[in-house]
Amino acid sequence: MQNEPAVRLSAVRRLYEVSARMGAGRSLAETLQAVVDGVVDGLGFGIAVLNLRYPDGKFEVIAVAGSPEARAALLGRVSAADLFDAEFAIADVWGKLRFVPHERLPEGEVTGWVPDVPVSDAPDAWHPLDALFAPLYSSEGELVGMLSVDLPEDHRRPGPIHRELLEIFATQAGVAIDKARLTDQLLAEKTRLEASEATFRLVFEGAGNGMATIAFDGPDLGRILRVNDAFCRITGYTADQLVGMRLVSFLRDDEPEQTRTELEEVAASNGTYRFERVFTQPSGNAIWLGGTASLVEQGAGQSRILLVQIDDVTARKDAERKLRHHAAHDPLTGLPNRRLLQQRFAKVLAQTRFTGRPGALLFCDLNHFKLVNDSYGHEAGDHALREIATRLSTAVRHGDTVARLGGDEFAVLAEDITGDDLDTLITRLEDAVSRPLPDIDILVTTSVGTVPITPTTSDLDALLHEADQAMYVAKKNRS
Repeated sequence: MQNEPAVRLSAVRRLYEVSARMGAGRSLAETLQAVVDGVVDGLGFGIAVLNLRYPDGKFEVIAVAGSPEARAALLGRVSAADLFDAEFAIADVWGKLRFVPHERLPEGEVTGWVPDVPVSDAPDAWHPLDALFAPLYSSEGELVGMLSVDLPEDHRRPGPIHRELLEIFATQAGVAIDKARLTDQLLAEKTRLEASEATFRLVFEGAGNGMATIAFDGPDLGRILRVNDAFCRITGYTADQLVGMRLVSFLRDDEPEQTRTELEEVAASNGTYRFERVFTQPSGNAIWLGGTASLVEQGAGQSRILLVQIDDVTARKDAERKLRHHAAHDPLTGLPNRRLLQQRFAKVLAQTRFTGRPGALLFCDLNHFKLVNDSYGHEAGDHALREIATRLSTAVRHGDTVARLGGDEFAVLAEDITGDDLDTLITRLEDAVSRPLPDIDILVTTSVGTVPITPTTSDLDALLHEADQAMYVAKKNRS
């Protein structure tokens, strides 16, 4: 089975790439293919199929990834609106996902395409007839499509982490598809703008995403000329407050010179500028705006304008932060995992080499914890681990890192510490763990092994091994 932090990190990296491909301004076809490609490349499923839902309720398979055979068999298939009703009636509810185990399917009834793979008799193995669905919804809650996945890379039914990642991805995908549909509509309308200002006004005012025109030339350079109702709703300002002002006055731009250069490139190529910036509403609340700015020629003798489209992408940014947190933290205790410990170790080592003052790595192993699981059950054991993790985090100094290595093993990374200070830290850790646990009569203690971090230290894994050996010496001396 793959290492879970590595799986999460791989998913995070790939989802960032996919999020960019699903960003504002992409066509519907590009977005749909980005969704299924992202599932296969980033979430560890062998096959992904996307059914797009039409206004009349029917579904059509628009995008397939992972299997040429599945693509040939399914692409373009149109189904009735009740396509998924029968399967969902027998499905397990996994949050926003729906899982249909093969054993619940009616005898002899198989719909769709089935991969030709071996069948395992393991209890949690993925069966070729198993089905996992992720309904895709717009930001207004409208069902816009159905994503189905197959063949997990570890050949097992997905666990909680993979389910949560798929849920987060499906949430982003649903919003992206909805925005891409709108983008396709806007692009279609844009081709008619030259012939009809009335059409432009209709699209501009009626668009669900925020739109504004900004002067690109002349004395009004950078000033907002026109905004629609959605732009006002998203930003929190009225049209009277916005028109005549410079949009950059409301945006937090950490790299203004780069923005200026990119806009000059847009002007030279008549292209589209994509951006994500923090925007402060009148209430002081900061939100993330994502959108595009396209240069529009108004005709001979008229100044050029930027047509800006924006959306509130704060929810996606929050989801990305959550994904980054999952990739770097232990899911049970919330403590940093080994990967984040490695990053923190690199910083401590660099500081040690700069100052010459050593740090320390402490390896903490819990004593008698197996008795907790055996006597009280694993749920109680999990509660106990979370309690101990909190105690360890409270016992260390500000700036120290407590990480969970797995099972009942923890590590503490401390900068600039030796002698009595180190002994005091060890005592605090031992005292914190040895306090009675709520509703548990077993006394859990910890054995701590330490090794110094010096300017000649280079490898965290080797240091952890040394600290582990030192811990066993401490455990032996304790007994």
